[in-house]
Amino acid sequence: MRKFNKNVVKKIAAGALSTAMLMGALTGCGVSTSSDEDSADAADTQVAETTSTDNSESDAELSSEVNETNQVAASADGRTEVEFWYAGGKTAVGIVEEIVEDFNNSQDEYFVTTVTQGDYDETYQKLQAGIAGNVAPDVAFLEVEPAKSLADKDLLTDLSTYIDADDSFERDDYLDVYFNQGVDGDKVFAFPAYGSTQVLYYNREVFEKAGVNAEDIKTWKQLGEISQQIKDDGIATYGWEPMWGEDNLIDMAFSNGAQILSDDGKTVTINSEEWVEVWESIRTWIHDDETMAVHSGGQGWEYWYDTMDDAVDGTAGGYIGSSGDQADLDFTVVGAMEQPAWDDDSTSYPSARAKQLVGVAQSSEEEKQGAYEFMKFFTNPENQAKWSLGTGYVSVRKSTTETEEFKAYSDEHPEILVPLTQSEHASIRPVDPTGGEIYDALKIAADKVELEGVSAQEALDEAQETAQAALDKVNAE
Repeated sequence: MRKFNKNVVKKIAAGALSTAMLMGALTGCGVSTSSDEDSADAADTQVAETTSTDNSESDAELSSEVNETNQVAASADGRTEVEFWYAGGKTAVGIVEEIVEDFNNSQDEYFVTTVTQGDYDETYQKLQAGIAGNVAPDVAFLEVEPAKSLADKDLLTDLSTYIDADDSFERDDYLDVYFNQGVDGDKVFAFPAYGSTQVLYYNREVFEKAGVNAEDIKTWKQLGEISQQIKDDGIATYGWEPMWGEDNLIDMAFSNGAQILSDDGKTVTINSEEWVEVWESIRTWIHDDETMAVHSGGQGWEYWYDTMDDAVDGTAGGYIGSSGDQADLDFTVVGAMEQPAWDDDSTSYPSARAKQLVGVAQSSEEEKQGAYEFMKFFTNPENQAKWSLGTGYVSVRKSTTETEEFKAYSDEHPEILVPLTQSEHASIRPVDPTGGEIYDALKIAADKVELEGVSAQEALDEAQETAQAALDKVNAE
C-alpha cells in the first residue's frame, strides 16, 4: 500500500519530468504512436461524442482534483491504491469512470484512481516521463506500438505470471486477434481493452433500388461491379466511397494475400503483385470509371464526416468506416456488413486493432496484483458489453454476446455483431520495425493513387524503395 500521495510527488517532480520528456529518455529509436487507423478511432470518438480537444486540459484538471480526493479515501480505508491513466472522449470517460467505481465497490483490497489525458499520444509521452521520474501510474491505456516498445525495454509488467496463478482466468474467451497483440513469446505485456476494425456501411434505399442484397456481396471485385451499376442506373452519384488514407487499401490487399514483410522480416514486400492489383483497381474505380470517390483534406475530421454523410444521404451507395461509427449511425437508413474477400480465390482478412491496458513494472507487487485484477474486471463480458454498446467499439470477449444487455440490443440491432464476427477472422497488422517509416511510405503512396491518379505500380515501387531503405538501416544496427 502507498505511504504517500502520488499527486503531491508529481507536483514536486514536474520540472524534472518535463526535462525527462524533452530529453526523450525512453524513446529509443522512436515509435510512431498513431497510425491512420488510430486516427480513424479518434475521428470516431469525435463523431460519436462531439468532444472538443479544447476541453482536454480542463477535463484532466477536474479528474486530477477528483483523484486527490479519491486517493485520500483510499489511504483512509487501508486499501492499496492503483492509479490508472487513460484518454477518451466524453462518452468513453463516463463509461470508464463507471467501471472504475464498480470495481472499487466490488472488493475491499484495491482502490483505483484515475487521471485523464488529452489523447493516447499524450498518455504515452507522460508515461515515459513518469517511468523516468519513478512516479508512473500502475495501469495505462496505450496503443499497440508504444506498449510493445515499452515492453521491449522491460518497463511493463509481465502479466503471464498473474494469469498462470489465476485458475479463474478464461483465456479462450478472449478473441485471439486482440489478445495476441499483447503477447510476445511467453510474455503477456498487455490486456486488450477494446478493439476496432473497418467494416462496410451501405445505404439501404440505394441497394434496394439497385436490386442488391448486401449478403450476396462476397468480393471487392463484385462490389466494384455493383458500384458501376449504381452509377450507370443513376441511383447514386457514386457506388462506393473508401475512407481517405492507406488503411482501407491495406485491408483490401491483405484480403488478396498481400504481406508487408517477408517471412524472415528482412524484405519489404509492398510492391508485390497482390498489392499492385488491389491498389490499381481502386485507382481505376476512382479516376477512370468514376464509380467511387474519396473525400480528403478539410479541417480536422471533415473528410470523415463528408464520407459518412454521402452514404447516409444517398450520394453514395456506401462507405468503409470504423466499428466506432456505429454510435453515430441510424441503422434504419444504413446497414452494416463485413469486408469481403478480394476475389473468388482469396479470403477476407482485414486487420483489427486493439487498444491495450498495461501494467508498469516499477509498481509494487501489491499494485501489480491490483492492476491485474482491474484489467481482468475491465475486460469481463459484462463490462465489455457496456463499453461496446456505449462506444460502438468491439468487445474483446466472445461471451459478451451472451450477456443480457448485449443480447437484447443485438436482437434489435444486429449491425453491432458485424465488427465482432469480422474480428474472428481478422488479421493482426504487423508492428512497423522501422518506427513507422513503412506505414508512412504506404500513406504517401495511397495519396498518390487515390488523389493524384498515379499508377499503383509507380506509387508502390517508390514506397518500396523508401521503406526498404528504412528497414535495411534498422537491420544493420
